[in-house]
Amino acid sequence: MRRRILQATLLAVAVTAVVLGLPLGFSALKLVQDITVNDLSTRAQQIATRLDEQIAAQSPVDLAAVRLAVPDGARLIVRTQGHDYAYGPDPGEEPLVESVPMVQSGTVTLAAPSGPVRTQQIQVAGLVLLLVVLSAGTGMIVASVTARRLSDPLRHVAARAARLGAGDFRADPQRHQVPELDRVADALDASGAALSQLVQRERELVGDVSHQLRSRLTALHLRLETLAATNDPDVAEDAGAALEQAERLSGVLDDLLAAATAARARDAAPLDISTLLCDVAAEWREPLKAEGRTLRVKVEEELLARVTPTRLRETIGVLLDNALRHGEGTVTLAARQGGGTVVVEVSDAGTGVPDELVPYVFDRGFSGHGSTGVGLALARALVEADGGRLELSQARPAMFEVFLPVARADDVLGLPWKSEPTPR
Repeated sequence: MRRRILQATLLAVAVTAVVLGLPLGFSALKLVQDITVNDLSTRAQQIATRLDEQIAAQSPVDLAAVRLAVPDGARLIVRTQGHDYAYGPDPGEEPLVESVPMVQSGTVTLAAPSGPVRTQQIQVAGLVLLLVVLSAGTGMIVASVTARRLSDPLRHVAARAARLGAGDFRADPQRHQVPELDRVADALDASGAALSQLVQRERELVGDVSHQLRSRLTALHLRLETLAATNDPDVAEDAGAALEQAERLSGVLDDLLAAATAARARDAAPLDISTLLCDVAAEWREPLKAEGRTLRVKVEEELLARVTPTRLRETIGVLLDNALRHGEGTVTLAARQGGGTVVVEVSDAGTGVPDELVPYVFDRGFSGHGSTGVGLALARALVEADGGRLELSQARPAMFEVFLPVARADDVLGLPWKSEPTPR
């Protein structure tokens, strides 16, 4: 996009330079020659007038009286009825010649060398060319600045749309003072909020259905096992068959839930999350600093987990935002490997979560501080979508831990260990 804008602007500048430069150059060259010719004509007219006065007074023609009117290097030729007079050096090849008639039956001719005129024309042409080059250079600078100012917002909006499609539903406060692009950014923020609610509702529905089905299947198992233990052979046989079908149904339910989880985690890949966590920390240093607080980062190197970058970025962003809004003191972002998982910890030095609120912090719509109650619920849903887990490991002071699956050895083979920074 930037290259197209730059090319279009430069083409317009080039066309303008050609359309204006060529006529301007031709006019300048013509003007220099016309000025020289008009000067020769004026001088020749003055000389003719002076010589007419001499002839009218019946005096001999004296060219010395008019030599001051002859330009340097020019040749004066006077033709009368009885004699021809000449004054000045030979003007060379292709001179500029201007003749005027005399009243006393004669002509006055001035022949000036063309070299000085051509030199002036070359100088004027160079000046015109310099102006065209300066105009083109200025146009190129303006085109570059304009292309950057237009393409950078477009790239930012495109990156925001890509993050939204990958599961990063955070609102982006950046605006570009371009009404059309700002409306697109507003629409993307609204879509992100709607999608986050949709994802959470889907997770809740799947969880509720799974819970209800498992509860009913458990009750059915217990009932069928009781019937299978009866002394009546027919009843026991039917109960055993029904128990077998219930077990198959339970297996099908497990397979469906596993398939749904795998489908949600299809974008998860082995990733060195150290760089990603440092990038997220860099985003949150300034907001915390504005509140007079600091962010401490303790992240081990080469922490390889199987995760979706945008989901992890969204999750850590929610936890840091929660620490900023509801916590106090220094916020700590730590990451380590242990127990077959990669553990990411976000904690602060505040008063923490009251004991009576601990069981509800991940419930959608619940908030003890007047917020929307969506962030932590969404963060847990995103982590679980990648096969991980989000827990409140410590209530006072608050510490949240994200448990991510470690990438398997066969996943790592042939893949880069370092992650590329995700777009912001």
